[in-house]
Amino acid sequence: MAQRRAESRSDVGSPALGLFDRFATWAASARVSALDLLVPRTCVCCDVPLDALDHRVLCRLCIQRLPRMPSPHCNRCGHPRTTGSCRWCELLPAFVRAVRSVCWVPGGTAGEIVHKLKYSGWTALAAPMAEQMARLNFPMDVVEERDMLVPVPLAPSRARERGYNQSELLARLLGAHWNVGVVEALVRRRATETQTRLAPGDRLRNVSGAFTTVIGGRDLAGRHVVLVDDVITTAATLNACAKALHEGGARIISYVTFGRARAAGDVP
Repeated sequence: MAQRRAESRSDVGSPALGLFDRFATWAASARVSALDLLVPRTCVCCDVPLDALDHRVLCRLCIQRLPRMPSPHCNRCGHPRTTGSCRWCELLPAFVRAVRSVCWVPGGTAGEIVHKLKYSGWTALAAPMAEQMARLNFPMDVVEERDMLVPVPLAPSRARERGYNQSELLARLLGAHWNVGVVEALVRRRATETQTRLAPGDRLRNVSGAFTTVIGGRDLAGRHVVLVDDVITTAATLNACAKALHEGGARIISYVTFGRARAAGDVP
């Protein structure tokens, strides 16, 4: 039997809709329900059929398959703990308090989720991704102090091409979970090359000075800002964003991402 990928549904219970609009919405919902019977909805990643009453686009099994960041981990950077000083913390500026990520990327289910969100238009995947990010265990001082979420900005040309900023989608959904406001406080001063194929040193040069703040110092002064991105690799992009926020008045910055690339020496 033919199958179709999961899609978003309309809300049939909104009191703001007029009678005609409610009927039209109900009819559309009925059409989708009928289509569910004829052509079952499937998980975006693994094509497993989804329950007709399940509005998600990602099945529970794919979420369970995510290669979670292991414990024990560094209390600051969230990277797996090793003997001696934390090598991953050495990547971070002094004004970065904590970093947390849900799972390892690239590859596997996690890599496919990120790729489909960024490059295949599956914006509905941001919801389950943000849900997992919201559950991350940050130090208590971060939980108590965080009062602004800032997404990593895209270059205008890339935003026009893609039609959305995946980091902003994640930030707004995460903000709803955490009850923290989202502010697009950063812009790119210039376009940069994609970081994917660059060596660590080239990544640093590529994003150095690439970001600036677009809100006043009073709006950032004393804030504990959490930067939101889909993936962190060498932290070059997030560090450049954090530097701009700190110079703009933010007191301290933390990072949260869905995926994290393994560093040299990390167990596969």
